[in-house]
Amino acid sequence: MREGYEGTGPGAITPDGCAVELYTRLSVGEEPDIISAAVPAGARILELGSGVGRVTHPLLERGFTVTAVDESAEMLERVRGARTICGPIEDLDLGETFDVVMLASFLVHAGDVEVRRGLLKTCARHVAEDGCVLIQREGPDYHTNVPRERLDPTGFTIRIVSAEPVGDGVDSIHAEYVFPDATWTQTFLARPLTKEQFEEALGEAGLRVDRYLTEDGVWVRAVKA
Repeated sequence: MREGYEGTGPGAITPDGCAVELYTRLSVGEEPDIISAAVPAGARILELGSGVGRVTHPLLERGFTVTAVDESAEMLERVRGARTICGPIEDLDLGETFDVVMLASFLVHAGDVEVRRGLLKTCARHVAEDGCVLIQREGPDYHTNVPRERLDPTGFTIRIVSAEPVGDGVDSIHAEYVFPDATWTQTFLARPLTKEQFEEALGEAGLRVDRYLTEDGVWVRAVKA
């Protein structure tokens, strides 16, 4: 397990504390609709951090071509209908470009600044000149509105139990996912980023904000600077 990351519960747990079975149970939210509205029909998408394909599969159903990248082979085994590549995102260099590069799941908030830089450079390296990068940010109160919980429409509870500072502007986040028949927990490191810090990080990688796609600023469309 990676330092600062931990996961508990049934089944395989990835090095960053994600439970494979848990992710197969998570419902598809509004992400496919947000993505579809922001990119050309039939676009070639590079999905960085695809997991088990929760968003991959709805995108394929909408007619997109998806290359799914994840560092967990156990996660990628659940992906159907997409080209899959197993390995660290920050080291990826496929020697090709895509209409859309997607970095979801708040990965841009990696606790390690060098990892974040690597992730954004991978985005910039793989996006076509006239393409775009879609990034999912944390909400403005992600680290401060704790503890909090919400009931998923499918009948389980997601709790963000705590966000504890561990130094250098990084918080340790502890989450619980409670189903009628099983409970999973995940502890991970996340770095809050103000809008200014986020845009500065994009600039370092040669990217800039094209527009914020959602009112809360969580989904962002970026392009080459």
